Amino acid sequence: MSSGVQQYVEPGLYGSGPDGGTGAAESTKRRRRWRKVLLISLLVMTFVGGGGLIAGGLYLRSVESGIERLDAFSEVPEEGRPQAAVQDALNILILGSDSRDPDSTGGSRTDTIIVAHIPEDRSTAQLISIPRDTWVSVPRSKDGRQGGQDAKINAAYAWGGVPLMVQTVESFTKVRINHVMIIDFAGFKEIIDALGGIEIKSEKTFTSIHPPFRTFQQGVQRMDGETTLDYSRQRKQFADGDFARIRHQQQVIKAILDGAVSGGIVTNPGRLNSFVRATSSAVSVDEKMSLLGMATDLRGLRGGNLTFMTSPTRGTGRVGSQSVVFADDEKVSSFYDAVRRDDVDEILAQSK
Repeated sequence: MSSGVQQYVEPGLYGSGPDGGTGAAESTKRRRRWRKVLLISLLVMTFVGGGGLIAGGLYLRSVESGIERLDAFSEVPEEGRPQAAVQDALNILILGSDSRDPDSTGGSRTDTIIVAHIPEDRSTAQLISIPRDTWVSVPRSKDGRQGGQDAKINAAYAWGGVPLMVQTVESFTKVRINHVMIIDFAGFKEIIDALGGIEIKSEKTFTSIHPPFRTFQQGVQRMDGETTLDYSRQRKQFADGDFARIRHQQQVIKAILDGAVSGGIVTNPGRLNSFVRATSSAVSVDEKMSLLGMATDLRGLRGGNLTFMTSPTRGTGRVGSQSVVFADDEKVSSFYDAVRRDDVDEILAQSK
């Protein structure tokens, strides 16, 4: 992640104590650390695609103390933030980057921006992708030194980290963000391998532009982690460019969920261990998030309860030398008003 993002790594998680790990105190510490990392791993899957693992029987308690978080909100001016229309609905900002993408030249810019709307009744979830090149007004940061100009939405992250990104998304959508999660999509390689691969349906046959120049056949195929990452990065072979990359990432998120729920990892200690290690290294969460409360709230979600959609746009164009995505202002206003009001039927109707 970027230098402006604090990523939690549990110290000494896999090491041994002075006594080789056989002492009672060291054993207790390891169990506590294991529980912390396991819950984080389960929550990743919950936030990006349902609570099947938790619903399957893994319910952990008293694990929050000592977990470091992202400082996502302290530098966001409260007076400029939208107010929640429905107090118990949740909106989680998921920011993703691909730190090993061969085409990545954006430094600390975030490649993936998703607003995950969790309705008040917790029965469904809507994951709304905002194209990273969407041309928006980036607000001035709290210290007055960043923003204050029009730019691609992901520039907010490069200029002011998570707080300015929260400000920008809230300004654009008029939806209050409750929590933030940051994911390194490059870490999905290990997660997918821990699942034994995932199934992806390619919309057409095409060849990767990156070595070793794999050919992806149209239809369903099983992919390991490296192949899946390669697939998720491809966009130049598609007429709609970055929108294809968004679809591919949505496919990957959904396939990871389906694999985690149906693949039997919960009952296989070896596979579960690999899955936990991989997932915990790929995610950070904000300091206000109650992990146990969130896990409890979302335990009923399943893959079938999720809807992936893209923020309304009116196509691509240029601003000066930059290729950008233009938001459909009228549709954006009505669409996110439905999100703010927690009107799921209207959200789904407008997304079609």
